[in-house]
Amino acid sequence: MVITLMTSVLALGLGAVIGFLVRKFIAEARISSAEEAAKKLLKEAKEKAEGIKKEALVEAKEQIYIMRTEAEKEARQQRSELLKLEQRLNQREEILEERSRKIEDRDEQLRQKKEQLDKQIHEVEQLYSKEKAQLEKLSELSVSEARELLLKRVEDEVRNEKAALVKQIEMEAKEEAEAKAKRIISLSIQRWAADHTAETTVSVVNLPNEEMKGRIIGREGRNIRAFETLTGINLIIDDTPESVILSSFDAVRREIARLTLEKLVVDGRIHPARIEEMYGKSKAEVEAEIRRSGEEAVLETNVHGLNRELIKVIGKLKYRTSYGQNVFKHSIEVAHLAEMMAFELGTDAAVAKRAGLLHDIGKAIDHEVEGPHAIIGADLAHRLGESDIICHAIQAHHGEVNPETVEAILVQAADAISASRPGARRESLENYIKRLEKLENLAESYKGVERCYAMQAGREVRVMVKPSEIDDNQSVLLAREIAKDIEKNLEYPGQIKVTVIRENRSVEYAK
Repeated sequence: MVITLMTSVLALGLGAVIGFLVRKFIAEARISSAEEAAKKLLKEAKEKAEGIKKEALVEAKEQIYIMRTEAEKEARQQRSELLKLEQRLNQREEILEERSRKIEDRDEQLRQKKEQLDKQIHEVEQLYSKEKAQLEKLSELSVSEARELLLKRVEDEVRNEKAALVKQIEMEAKEEAEAKAKRIISLSIQRWAADHTAETTVSVVNLPNEEMKGRIIGREGRNIRAFETLTGINLIIDDTPESVILSSFDAVRREIARLTLEKLVVDGRIHPARIEEMYGKSKAEVEAEIRRSGEEAVLETNVHGLNRELIKVIGKLKYRTSYGQNVFKHSIEVAHLAEMMAFELGTDAAVAKRAGLLHDIGKAIDHEVEGPHAIIGADLAHRLGESDIICHAIQAHHGEVNPETVEAILVQAADAISASRPGARRESLENYIKRLEKLENLAESYKGVERCYAMQAGREVRVMVKPSEIDDNQSVLLAREIAKDIEKNLEYPGQIKVTVIRENRSVEYAK
């Protein structure tokens, strides 16, 4: 029994050992399988990581290639732009060097001319000393008489040399400046194509019949009195068939009165209350048109920041004319021309354009305020917040003050271009004849002038001089003096060309 028990114990122990060994074997197998699976997963992970790494490396290389290509392209563009900029700078340097050489050459010429003039003056002084010594020896001439004779000779010689020098310098300056001025002005005129039709305010109102005149006058003249008192204009009813005339220096008032009268004629009911009603409607229409026209001018010229009152004053210019030229369109044209010339010269185009648009605003109120319209306009612009440079350009565009800025000179030039082109302005026959007569009489008043003729509608005066009294050099000074006198004493549109003609003729007859 003990043996049996021991056998059972041994069997149980052996079973436990075998079970333990089996479980150990199974565990080791599982561990081995897990290690192999882990190794396999690790290998796959490494392979995937290497694949991802290779893909990332390829993508990075591609991005680097793309970025390098773009950078090289951008660098090439920058090098090209830098090369172009360098070429332009080289061209400008060459131009500046050429101009510098021209200036140096001109300075050298002027220095040589000055040396020649100094040499001539020295020779004249030596001659003067010699003649003085000789004259002092003569018993027939006193020292004072000899001095007067020598002074007269020197004065004549210096005057001739001065005229010749002035003529030479003027020719050189004109040759250089005229080409550049023509180019700038022609480019500006070509780039600005304005409507050149001249408009005038209508002052005659047509009536449907003669009976309407009596209705306008009214019983005992009450209608015409009410109309004139309300509108501030003179209503002229004469023998002209089926029409009446409106007379007033204020173009805006005349336009309101014209619209009022036309509405009354169409309506047919004419009495003081109806006149007042139509006047209110017409006034509102004209004021709205003035505002609209001012805003249209500002929009067309692209001038910003103007005071509302200034815009209204610009709109009033639509009803103002000067020698038949509409001042509203003239102001817009001057603004564009001044801007274009300023661009060509490299100065402030915005200032030139703004001053060009405002240069004639004084004409909108010159019937209310005494004085030249340029001064009136400059004062008005100053009161309404415009800068000093703009006010100066307005003030100087007709020469009331000397222009001190490039923009003021450009406004002056643009105003002359707009006003002097063919067909821009016109005047009455009587004023035209008087202006030509004044021009000819002024030129004939100079000593040595034989005849003179005003030509090309008063834009040129040709002066014939006596060759025995005036030589070629003196004719240059005479033309300048006549031009200055015309600028000082006459009023005229545009500019006047003064041509002095000196001619010698030798006539002989063969018999």
